[in-house]
Amino acid sequence: MERHGTDLRIPHSRAMGHGLFELRCKGREGIGRAFYCTIIGSEIVVLHCFIKKTQETPEREMATARKRLKGIQNDK
Repeated sequence: MERHGTDLRIPHSRAMGHGLFELRCKGREGIGRAFYCTIIGSEIVVLHCFIKKTQETPEREMATARKRLKGIQNDK
């Protein structure tokens, strides 16, 4: 099994800016997205997950992830 760690790229992951990343998954329920960030070294924190129902990522979902990311960054 190949390991990518924090270097996972498109089509599996995409940088969303300011330390926020999007993990892109497909499953029986539909297209899933998980927003995550990395902390010191290679520790990964999943901030928010949802099943996409539209082409665009809803701003409400992005806002939730950004708020949680900010909370983690403030705790450092």
